[in-house]
Amino acid sequence: MDLPSGVRNYTYAQDMSIFRTKTHWVLLALLFVLLLTVPVYMGNYWLSVMNLIAITIIAATGLNILTGYCGQLSIGHAGFIAVGAYTSAVLTGQMGLPFIFSMIGGGLTAGLIGMLFGLPSLRVKGFYLAISTIAAQFIILWVINHWTSLTGGFTGLRVPQANIFGYEFTTQTSKYYLILATMVMVVFFAKNLARTRPGRAFVAIRDNDLAAQVMGINLFRYKLLAFFIGCFFAGIAGSLMAHCYYGFLNTEFFSFKESILYVAIIIIGGLGSTVGPIFGVVFIRLLENLLSSELVPILEGSITLFPSGWASGLTPMIFGLIMILFLILEPRGLAHRWQLFKTSYRIWPFSF
Repeated sequence: MDLPSGVRNYTYAQDMSIFRTKTHWVLLALLFVLLLTVPVYMGNYWLSVMNLIAITIIAATGLNILTGYCGQLSIGHAGFIAVGAYTSAVLTGQMGLPFIFSMIGGGLTAGLIGMLFGLPSLRVKGFYLAISTIAAQFIILWVINHWTSLTGGFTGLRVPQANIFGYEFTTQTSKYYLILATMVMVVFFAKNLARTRPGRAFVAIRDNDLAAQVMGINLFRYKLLAFFIGCFFAGIAGSLMAHCYYGFLNTEFFSFKESILYVAIIIIGGLGSTVGPIFGVVFIRLLENLLSSELVPILEGSITLFPSGWASGLTPMIFGLIMILFLILEPRGLAHRWQLFKTSYRIWPFSF
């Protein structure tokens, strides 16, 4: 993290710490207070939206590690989220395991399957690797739809509520705190991972895999590790989505459109940065909510020349247009804009 002008580190521990100044710690404390008090001034509807945002941040952080840091393009992320969701639901509902073990089991299963589909990454890359991850998306959904005895097939699968040590998370407030705690741990892990040896190896592979191999980096090992970590987080997000958001699973929740949406999230937020997925998720999910709950009723109420429900067809088009314009005007994502804002704030006192 860059420091303001006139501030420097005196020890190695200070240099390696994430939060280096008193201002950083004060802002962190204010952020936690804000997040912990959200249920006080938000109703159940907006708490549900916040829960979806936090779950999506977890999944997008995994994809950012895989694509943003390691450079392995994946367009089947929703399929791995489905693996985590269904695995957790089966372990909890049919085998009676506690939710915590089921959530970890869902993450591990998604990670292992992600490693399986990540095997081609040693031979192919770029768009060719993207095609293999698209294949993973459709293969996973096909297996779920046709393994009727375990997953319920096309009918779907009912999921029990999350339960930890006898406490059942039934209200939006209790689910919010569970999802928030998980999200904070995932973001903290991702921030520290980027500063470790595997994180630096990921960046080297992304920038130039041939040069990384010459430097002694094992491409096969680190690419598979990136697939495992990215899909593990997707599985964790899928478990929370199943137990704390939907309560019922169907493959329609994990369509190919959702996988494309996750790619758009990390691009709009900013590839290869910890805050990028957070910015991207907040922007995309709030935009979705605005278009579906505000714009559609306004258009249908003001324009009566067309049949009922015509405005809902405009929502995907408007959503896509906004994303295209955003990518043209801010190609490096909101994280880059955030860096510019912090830089201008630091030099502001010295600009007069």
